[in-house]
Amino acid sequence: MNIFKERQQKLQTELIARGWDGYLVAYHVDIFYYCGSMQTGYLFIPAEGEAVYLVRRSLVRAEEEAAADVEAIGSLKTLGERLRARCAGAGASAAGDAPPLRIATELDVVPVQLLTKLQTALPGAVWEDGSQLVREQRMLKSPDEVTAIRKAARVVDAALETVIPHIREGMTELELMAMLEHQLRLQGHQGIMRMRAFNSELITGMVAAGASAAVPTYFDGPAGGTGLHPSSPQSSGRAPIRRGDPILVDLGCMIDGYLIDQTRTLVIGDLDPELQRAYDVAEQVLRATEARLQPGTIAEHLYLLALDQVQEAGLSAHFMGYGADQVKFLGHGIGLEIDELPVLAKGFRTPLAPGMVIAIEPKFTFPGRGVVGVEDTYLITEKGYEKLSESREGLRRL
Repeated sequence: MNIFKERQQKLQTELIARGWDGYLVAYHVDIFYYCGSMQTGYLFIPAEGEAVYLVRRSLVRAEEEAAADVEAIGSLKTLGERLRARCAGAGASAAGDAPPLRIATELDVVPVQLLTKLQTALPGAVWEDGSQLVREQRMLKSPDEVTAIRKAARVVDAALETVIPHIREGMTELELMAMLEHQLRLQGHQGIMRMRAFNSELITGMVAAGASAAVPTYFDGPAGGTGLHPSSPQSSGRAPIRRGDPILVDLGCMIDGYLIDQTRTLVIGDLDPELQRAYDVAEQVLRATEARLQPGTIAEHLYLLALDQVQEAGLSAHFMGYGADQVKFLGHGIGLEIDELPVLAKGFRTPLAPGMVIAIEPKFTFPGRGVVGVEDTYLITEKGYEKLSESREGLRRL
């Protein structure tokens, strides 16, 4: 069976279990996940029956790509009538002698204005928040999804190995970032990094050296970077790379829609002893986490274990940021987006399961001096884990 049809049927099973009549998929990444196309419109998956992709633009493209019936979206009034007709047993609901339709959608990302339009199109319907349901389904990757992430890992590794010999003292962070991006794009990186979080944007990664890497920003991560302007206050700036600066190369890459996330620390010459020790602890945290990457391990426990290790090393103040800008996680799920489930953080009691893909990133931030650490991406398997990141481990001295 087509993988997209399988996903639709799995969602339908959950809809029936909850007593929901259908799911209106409005978020473009979720539309792609369930039908293989990302044209403007809505994918409606009834609890029973065939999904329909209601497309505004491009209808022609959607007909070529989508694993669903494809129709022009039409007017708002017509939309409501068609959705109602797709719901099993919906014929009497409009007459008031049956319970109102219960329709789920992604309330974590759907704008209020769009929700208002949908409520107008389906008066009397009850709108449920189905975002967690979809995110949990996407948490477990199929073999094809893992294959795409493996491709992305190979591209990141090849780009890094091509660029490293050209890093020199005095070149700017922006120059280094541009060289890396050039290589990634030549090898098929789609040029974007998707996030589900509101008001969050990502470029190809966070590449910065020395003090500027430790400059905090809005992005929910341990390293910020100055960026080129306050309008995009993240990642590489125009600061020159100096001898002894820790160079944080936190790269993402999207291949066939799927992402890899990887960090390596480089240095021209040698690191300051305190930064070197922090880097060594980051690797120790990663090794200890790897030892517990197996089905059944609770996501939260991996974060708490890391906190204990860091406290014992006397580095708690620098772990995953500094001061008020510390972030409270060790790792995160990754796939079509870089902020997927599960999250290795307090309160996340999800047990690890085969098919999860997780980026783990122990890092230490030293204001005015830099950020050191490492990040690799892992697939949880029946017997433990497989590391998907391919780049050579360890601090790279140039």
